Amino acid sequence: MEIDAAASGAVLKRERVRDAVLELIEDRRPGDAIPSERTLCAELGVSRPTLRAAIDELVVAGLLVREHGRGMFVAAEKITQELLSDRRAFSLPQAAGAWTSRLLEVRTLPAGARVGRKLRMSPAAQIHYVARLRLVDGSPMAIEYLHVPADLVSDLTSEELEQGDLYEHLGERHDVRVSEAVQSIEPTVVTRAEADLLDVPELSPALLFERLTTDTRGRPVEYVHSLYRGDRYRIVSRLTLGPRDQAPPPGEGHHPGIPPGDFATKDPVTLSTRGVVQGGM
Repeated sequence: MEIDAAASGAVLKRERVRDAVLELIEDRRPGDAIPSERTLCAELGVSRPTLRAAIDELVVAGLLVREHGRGMFVAAEKITQELLSDRRAFSLPQAAGAWTSRLLEVRTLPAGARVGRKLRMSPAAQIHYVARLRLVDGSPMAIEYLHVPADLVSDLTSEELEQGDLYEHLGERHDVRVSEAVQSIEPTVVTRAEADLLDVPELSPALLFERLTTDTRGRPVEYVHSLYRGDRYRIVSRLTLGPRDQAPPPGEGHHPGIPPGDFATKDPVTLSTRGVVQGGM
């Protein structure tokens, strides 16, 4: 698959604007105003359409509220429900298909305030920033943005970022062994530039993943957020609600909301959320 350079550049520029506005949001309380579009365009050095694309995404995600004639305000905090897995079985089968990556951008740069808070490091400390397009069996599935502390991983090669499991590479080549991850998932829609990269119509539904991974010593080793196609990706959570008296009779194991049969063989990629995720999904 050939990557559209214009679409890639537009996505990366919007991503930087989105991070800057997110930093403004995180420094404020619900109901607080953020600067006007004109002010933000001047401060960030971007055009009004680029800024609006990032703002629109944050409005759809429920982080900002637009009030006609008044401006933009930090939205009320979301209600969060945490699902706990059985920590004795803290593992996750790899999502179906052959996963590969196409690199959009690789840089080493200061973490900045927002990412620094996520990774518990100084804003001036260096990180590896990676933007990549994730593919399954050659078809685009997700856009992923990785942030890895440079003091833990001195260098990440193109081979490590494009092939195989990133967490396995971290353990085998950099002696960084992941232990746990906290991940959130929210619904969203794709922008025009994201749609071009993912080969879907503009405003198609998508899943927004945000994940912080720590190693066996409790150190943050990766902060990542990813945009996954909603038409090809779904999540099935297996929850243990209580002890089972006996195994269900054959043919009677179907639960409402989960299609009968072997869903792993269907077209959508299925991910069972029993624990920590596989590197880069």
